[in-house]
Amino acid sequence: MKAEYINPFLEATRTVVSSICGVDIEFGNVYVRDSSYAAHNILILIGMTGKVRGQAILSMKEDTAKAIASHMMGGMPVEEMDDMAKSAIGELGNMIMGNTCSTFYNRGMSIEITPPTILTGERVEVSNKFKTICIPANIGDFGDIEIGISAEEV
Repeated sequence: MKAEYINPFLEATRTVVSSICGVDIEFGNVYVRDSSYAAHNILILIGMTGKVRGQAILSMKEDTAKAIASHMMGGMPVEEMDDMAKSAIGELGNMIMGNTCSTFYNRGMSIEITPPTILTGERVEVSNKFKTICIPANIGDFGDIEIGISAEEV
């Protein structure tokens, strides 16, 4: 996948996370994973169709997800990943991907997304048709997230 297709995901993640969490995000080094890999225990999956087809995966530890959900809900304590917390985290993914789609659209490329799917579990394994481009990111005291893009240009 071309770098110009990855950058909109990073730009959107930076904008949304900085806006929601009030902190700067620091991206780590980009790397590629082959299909079938172990992920953190909270995943937000969002499918893509259009010029780019595949899926984006936001992966994080449960403590990170709870901290972000709490912040998104005005500081309400989040003790467990209940339906409300999952909804908040899903909305985070939706906002990031919505911004990503807008960036692609402004560059003359149409991309549509599916509603977010939240996966939780102790030993989550991701298996895709395509290799996954992974970008680790640190969001300060909230913890770390990983952005995974598993897609192809159509």
